[in-house]
Amino acid sequence: MKISSQYPIVEFICGLVFGGLFLKFQDIFYLNTFAFSITYAYYAVMFSLLLIISVYDIRHKIIPDTLSLIFGIIAFLGLFFFTDYGFYPHLPNLLQFLSGILIALPFAFIWFISKGAWMGLGDAKLALGLGWLLGFSRVLSGTVVAFWSGAVIGLILIIFSKKHGMKSEIPFAPFLVLGALIAFLFELHLFPIGF
Repeated sequence: MKISSQYPIVEFICGLVFGGLFLKFQDIFYLNTFAFSITYAYYAVMFSLLLIISVYDIRHKIIPDTLSLIFGIIAFLGLFFFTDYGFYPHLPNLLQFLSGILIALPFAFIWFISKGAWMGLGDAKLALGLGWLLGFSRVLSGTVVAFWSGAVIGLILIIFSKKHGMKSEIPFAPFLVLGALIAFLFELHLFPIGF
């Protein structure tokens, strides 16, 4: 039986993500294994969901509302339990609440003015959860990385691929997820805004 190359690639990426998450939170591991376990489990689930969303978007060019909803709800709840230092129950401030909305609005605006031609509404729904997961500074940085990487890959596909022309649809969720992962793991703050 032939196995699709998608499976080993996705599993390899999962391994890299989980390894990166361990390195990010390793200091917590040595200080408080309970806090580390909760923190690691939360972010492993979140980035696994993002990977599922990316693969689905690549295959079907759509982001399922159910996955976006689950991701958004868990990200919103995470505002109350996680900080940059891991598991720490607290009451988030107003700007943390707004981070998801502030990053999702431009995506929704692009979808609205283009009537879905330039970007799908699913990207705005995904951005909402990403804003709550990462905070405004990191999600803004991740979004910039997403647009840069998407533009580069899009140009390469247009130039070198016969299947992709100027009117081809290129799923954007994988680029959003890549940008979010880079911004999260490497604490990327291209625009160091205080929230």
